[in-house]
Amino acid sequence: MLDPENPIPEWTPSTMQRVAAEPTLAAAAIRYANLGIPIFPCVPGGKQPLTPNGFHDATSSARVVHGWWQRTPLANIGLPTGAGAGVVVVDVDVHHGGSGFAPFERARARGLAEGWGWMVRTPSGGIHAYYPSAPALVQRSWQVPSAHVDFRGDGGYIIAPPSLITVDGAPTVYEVIATAPRHPVPLDATGLRGFLEPPRRSSLAASPGVTSGLPTAGCRPEALARVVALAPEGGRNRALFWASCRMAEDRDQTLQSARAHLIPAAQHAGLPDQEIESTIGSAFRIASRLSPAARSGSRLGPTASSIRSSEAAQL
Repeated sequence: MLDPENPIPEWTPSTMQRVAAEPTLAAAAIRYANLGIPIFPCVPGGKQPLTPNGFHDATSSARVVHGWWQRTPLANIGLPTGAGAGVVVVDVDVHHGGSGFAPFERARARGLAEGWGWMVRTPSGGIHAYYPSAPALVQRSWQVPSAHVDFRGDGGYIIAPPSLITVDGAPTVYEVIATAPRHPVPLDATGLRGFLEPPRRSSLAASPGVTSGLPTAGCRPEALARVVALAPEGGRNRALFWASCRMAEDRDQTLQSARAHLIPAAQHAGLPDQEIESTIGSAFRIASRLSPAARSGSRLGPTASSIRSSEAAQL
């Protein structure tokens, strides 16, 4: 919930420095609120929201923010992204599978990512490049796993400085490393995604039962999460249900494991938290009612007919 008297925060060149200079996370949270920037608490040392509705509960009310951090002084600071928050973020990942720095630099050389206003080093060694949001322009969050670059726009959030994440056993801070010497300009997120991942026909078909065109065997949880994160509008819930069923079929996976992998991916795709929880839970309930023979007969998860049969049996 944004402050009705200041619905779109005004980010200035000094915004990040002023927040990062605060001595505690609680003080930094209040500073964000006083600057009119909506935030919400996340678990200490992690990224999971502490509020019932996740980033949808974000507010710039200093009274509410004070109460949250009074209860959990070491809570990390979640910042919703998109038009209403005043900023969007390009997340350049660095991990064992690769680095997004080279693709990001190529995009900058093409003029597709040059207008950043604030640069933050993430605990993993990557960066968050902040851009002002374009007024009245909705730009949904997306991921390009092959380039190791994500975009956090409408329907997403990031962990903001000076939050801490534990890396290799050591608390590591989100550190402000640069402020642009020029006026930042909004990002063309569609153009950037098209450069990083040229458009191709979606693999998500319109089947009312199982999502066709997706891998039928050997999918790891990380791969299933990527499918969910990249699902286009209109196919996001179907992709989440399909991925949840695949994890429910795997005897090595639990509901808790599915939630850990699929909730962040579905949030990136832009699904509401309540719908995410409901879809994952429904998939596991339905999968648990199917017989072992039905599960072993196909690695695609429940079909439309088997779902209807299982549901009818409960009536």
